[in-house]
Amino acid sequence: MACSQTLSGLVNDCSTSMGGVKRIWIANYQAGAATLSGDTITAFSADTNWHEYYIRKNTASFTSTLNVDPANGVNYVSTELSLVFTKMDTAKRIEMAALVLADVMVVVEDANGKKWFLGYDNPVSASAGTGETGTAKTDGNRYTLTLTDESESFPYEVSAEMA
Repeated sequence: MACSQTLSGLVNDCSTSMGGVKRIWIANYQAGAATLSGDTITAFSADTNWHEYYIRKNTASFTSTLNVDPANGVNYVSTELSLVFTKMDTAKRIEMAALVLADVMVVVEDANGKKWFLGYDNPVSASAGTGETGTAKTDGNRYTLTLTDESESFPYEVSAEMA
């Protein structure tokens, strides 16, 4: 039996669309902390304690990949958020260690000013990380951390204000 879906089409969008990440906020995961109205996150629980992470320009990105297995009737979206924290130091090493162990939820503000929520269906967790000094003086000295969200859909846009 086919699943019924209503298609509505898309109009040509002539506005500029820039890549990149401006800011991110991370909080400990709380099931049901986000309020979904229609297809947008409109509020978060009052006790959600968001922490803003500074990201240098051109160093962070997120990629959402649709995974489909028709034989098993499964589809889900895996979103990987790649974060770069420049200049290795003890404070960053300790924060990375905490992020590796924590189940979190994340709001990402892209270069277009849109905010996206990771962690609606399940907690976001660390899936990879590196620390590197580089070789030449112009090479990066940094930590890189990948946080992964596996969800039923692509990340939801956020209209709620971040506290």
